[in-house]
Amino acid sequence: MGSGAVHRFKAPSTTSLKASHSSDTFKVSSSRTLSPAEHGLQVSSVSKGARKIIEELKSKGFQAELVGGCVRDLLLNKTPKDFDVATDATPEQVRHVFARSRIIGRRFRIVHVRMGREIIEVSTYRASSEGIDLEADDDSSYSASGRILRDNVFGTRDQDVVRRDFTINALYYDTESNTVTDYVDGFSDVKKQVLEFIGDPARRIEEDPVRMLRIVRFKSKLDLFVDPACEVLCRESAYLLRQVPPARLFDEVLKLFHSGFAVRVFLELRSMGLFSELFPEADRVFNSNDIDPDSGMVLKGLENTDRRIEEGKPVIAAFLFAVLLWRCVSRRLRTSESTKPVSLMQMHNAAIDVLGRQVQRVAIPRRISTVVMDIWGMQIRLEARRPRTIKRLLEHKRFRAGYDFLLLRSQAGEVKAEIADWWTNIQEANDEQTILMIQALGSPKSQSNRRRRPRKRQPRRPSE
Repeated sequence: MGSGAVHRFKAPSTTSLKASHSSDTFKVSSSRTLSPAEHGLQVSSVSKGARKIIEELKSKGFQAELVGGCVRDLLLNKTPKDFDVATDATPEQVRHVFARSRIIGRRFRIVHVRMGREIIEVSTYRASSEGIDLEADDDSSYSASGRILRDNVFGTRDQDVVRRDFTINALYYDTESNTVTDYVDGFSDVKKQVLEFIGDPARRIEEDPVRMLRIVRFKSKLDLFVDPACEVLCRESAYLLRQVPPARLFDEVLKLFHSGFAVRVFLELRSMGLFSELFPEADRVFNSNDIDPDSGMVLKGLENTDRRIEEGKPVIAAFLFAVLLWRCVSRRLRTSESTKPVSLMQMHNAAIDVLGRQVQRVAIPRRISTVVMDIWGMQIRLEARRPRTIKRLLEHKRFRAGYDFLLLRSQAGEVKAEIADWWTNIQEANDEQTILMIQALGSPKSQSNRRRRPRKRQPRRPSE
């Protein structure tokens, strides 16, 4: 990278971790414009909706271009999941240009513009808050530790680039001129597949600790090189994730584990000391069998998620959390001194306890935690195989998720293989075979053989 263009990574230090947001200001001196021959992008690879938004904004006299992950992915010959547009128009001005749009967010105000079936995110260039009275200004706010609480100070593109996290995410692609503007040598880093912070890494992590999770996601998904010193900094700064709202961490966890590289993400999170901040109890109770690459339930579950995403099949958040938190629940159930089989009530109470603790770090919405509890509760019913409940279980809306979870437990040696095989076979059986399989399980004693309690006779009324 050019000298003075970017603050390269420095080894972490105690003083850098305590730096305030007003110090170590990073400035951009110049930019480089890449021609079509240099960057090799085709405008046709950009969605029609994104191109239309850029065209409309420019026709109104505003500046607009693609920015961030979509430009990075295009340069890596990957299909972007979505397209983000940056502009000098304020959110209110963008809202005025596009009727089918709405302003969202308080921490970072952006606009969602609907173009056909597409929803394009349009953000206004941000400026540095340096020189602003943060106590008096309503548009910018930092916590005592330096974390950005609100950042709605708008500016120019030259200022906006400084507010971005990594060099590979700071490339601006103008689809009308088919040129890429690069301030921080991000194009070179994309080609070298290197992940570099813009500015001082410790300060950028202080501003937004979620950037540590983004490091893991980009490294795992894009196979990028990360400076070992940066990984050390993440381990030293992992505790900062406790300052992030649990609801936001829920969204980040889904981005991490539903990226198609859940196994790599899990291993990287543990390596950098971040998993223990997201799932503290699970991290404490995992044993070597849980994370065994051949039969470990956790890794097998994450492999299953990656495979389904690769095959274009749907995945549900509830299954992910059921896998990651199962050991916490099973340990609670094993601590019971009773030798009786686990009851649904015991399972319910253990699940409530585990999920209640977990939401303090990663907020799991009720609509998802309810399904998690259904998956866990179904394990008792599937293992019991009570003849009278078989058909109802097969028709249960959570049966497939519960069955898949049972298979994972069977592979990990928690459930007898014959039970898992039985449930596999009955799904493939015809009506006659199903009846025979259920009958083979045996049936409870008939009601006629049970001793009935004598009915209490009503005293006779005296005859009139």
